[in-house]
Amino acid sequence: MYHNLKELLQQAEDHEVLLSEIVLQNEIEQFGTAKDKIYQKLEERYDVMEKAAVRALGERLETAGNLISGIAMQQNEYTAKGQTLCGEFMNTAMAMALSCSEVNASMGRICAAPTAGACGIVPAVLISIEKARNCSKEAMLNAIMTSSGIGTIMMKNATIAGAEGGCQAECGVAAAMAAAAGVELCGGTPSQSVWAAVLALVNCMGLVCDPIAGLVQVPCAQRNASQTVNALTCIDLAMAGMTLPVTPDEVVESMYKVGRMLPPQLRETAQGGLAATQSAQKIQKKIFS
Repeated sequence: MYHNLKELLQQAEDHEVLLSEIVLQNEIEQFGTAKDKIYQKLEERYDVMEKAAVRALGERLETAGNLISGIAMQQNEYTAKGQTLCGEFMNTAMAMALSCSEVNASMGRICAAPTAGACGIVPAVLISIEKARNCSKEAMLNAIMTSSGIGTIMMKNATIAGAEGGCQAECGVAAAMAAAAGVELCGGTPSQSVWAAVLALVNCMGLVCDPIAGLVQVPCAQRNASQTVNALTCIDLAMAGMTLPVTPDEVVESMYKVGRMLPPQLRETAQGGLAATQSAQKIQKKIFS
């Protein structure tokens, strides 16, 4: 059993296995669930992720107020033109993240990883790597296992709720989960997985939660795209050997403290940030009048 990132990493290194193996064994020991049953559940969740990541790429989904309707298809069509600055890989990943957000906002089925508002990041990162590296189904399920272990630690020692810690606790934690899992998919070490996770968290430290009209659409969808990019870049940073002069668990602790310092107006109440602008106020009145 592990309680923080240090213990998770130490156990992986002591047994010379990947983080996913430690998370799996912990799941079996804590809940008595058989290994095949765990993988069955993982496969079910990954199926939901895959479907949500592509559903809105070719069709416009109706959302409340239509604030983000069609944005995934728009991004996908732009990518197909072959004139992007960041290339097909990055733009396709962003489109898939936007698709998940659009599916969520249209009351479709998504996998909250770790929350509905941040549902596009883990799928977009993992599916992008799967396509680029031709990963096996087992490797993909193990990656989800790793992401769940990282998310659980952050939920226990910090928060994954925007109402408690801002968007850094939702999209930020999702980016951390995706980065750690992505490193494992790319053949990195357990240490690199942990550092990728905390680098992703550092990169969005203090990110506020300010949804227009209180809806999980703007800027939530756009942050799913940006934090997908954050996760992907942190995978490369960690694989190149990037670390920090503070411990991983200190980063998690800092994220939680920063989140608690944010005023209520910037924690999912739709009373500050973008939600407090004149344009956003007009949108709110129009939707709910």
